Amino acid sequence: MDYANILVSVDLGAAAPDRVRLAAGLARRFAATLIGAAAHKAPVPFLARDVYEASQREERNIRQLREILELAHAMFERSAGEGTGTEWHAALADPIAHLVEEARAADLVVVGRRGSNDVDPGPLGVAPGRVAMEAGRPVLVVPPRLSQLKAARIVVAWKDSPEARRAVSAVLPLIRGADEVSVVTIGAEARHRGTEDVARHLARHGAPVTAHRLPAADDDSSAILRFALRQDADLVVLGAYGHSRLREWIFGGVTGDLLDGSPICSLMCH
Repeated sequence: MDYANILVSVDLGAAAPDRVRLAAGLARRFAATLIGAAAHKAPVPFLARDVYEASQREERNIRQLREILELAHAMFERSAGEGTGTEWHAALADPIAHLVEEARAADLVVVGRRGSNDVDPGPLGVAPGRVAMEAGRPVLVVPPRLSQLKAARIVVAWKDSPEARRAVSAVLPLIRGADEVSVVTIGAEARHRGTEDVARHLARHGAPVTAHRLPAADDDSSAILRFALRQDADLVVLGAYGHSRLREWIFGGVTGDLLDGSPICSLMCH
């Protein structure tokens, strides 16, 4: 399996050009089509004393929003560069709903990190956690100021769950070209024999794999990140865990922490 279609979320935030460059690099690596997606919520209907005035105001607002989307399109094509096959899908719609809809025809979805200390990407931006939980596709969360992903050293944060199993399957195209893959478990999960099973499974796909069992920690996400940084890893792979409450996603500890502040790309599956 390779990635044939890579979908990237496009906005006009400062981090967007690098994110598109990273996604374009992956597209060229796998000879994939890079699909740029952007959306802006449609304008709220304007209440006016006469229908003509309301219609004129609405047309003007829609024209302005389409101009914003055209700016995003131009940035996407410019950042994707030559040698990348591209498609552009834009809409006047909710940005997350649009991206989730477009994900139906993608093998991988690339989004920007949007942590509490990150710069707001503006009205075209999406919440990566919601995309990970709703897209039904593997989601690559990219931190700001990162324009390339070699996936040379990969850390798989293993937990024997459907989410983690899907994440392992989703990363196989990248694992085949990796220099080093580490399968990591923490605490009680480390006593489960599944760690070695997963390591052997990945080795049969041609990856140089080692299994690591870390002691229980008060903060699993920090333990995983410390390990990844010691390994000089550039990609962490994990299942995405969370539940919906009052139309908002509440994320598990490791998932939430990596979404908020990981300096390394994270590939997640729900």
